[in-house]
Amino acid sequence: MFDIGFTELLVIGVVALIVVGPERLPRVARTVGALLGRLQRYVADVKADINREVELEELRKMKDSVQQAASEFETSMNEDLRKAESDLNRSVAEAAGEPVAGPAPATPEATAALDKPDAPEAHGASR
Repeated sequence: MFDIGFTELLVIGVVALIVVGPERLPRVARTVGALLGRLQRYVADVKADINREVELEELRKMKDSVQQAASEFETSMNEDLRKAESDLNRSVAEAAGEPVAGPAPATPEATAALDKPDAPEAHGASR
């Protein structure tokens, strides 16, 4: 925590011995040690709280990005499913000979079927 060498500690000890006196020095040293221990624990707790908050913020950002990706994936899948459903319904309707509502598919087979005037399923004449 502090960059104090042995000589600095020796000087502090000699000054404390002169100022406090030899009979009260052990009690003062214990009190100072306890206070420094509390200070170190307090600093460690504050650091841990700050690290926890930073990690929580990172997790929130990650959660938001995952939720956004999931939402985009869900939207994409819903669009693909709707498109597949409409294509399937159109194919079933064409196979049953019913008129197809909506735009005709742009597949070569469908285009060829629409170009033939004698094809009954292209005009919806056979039921």
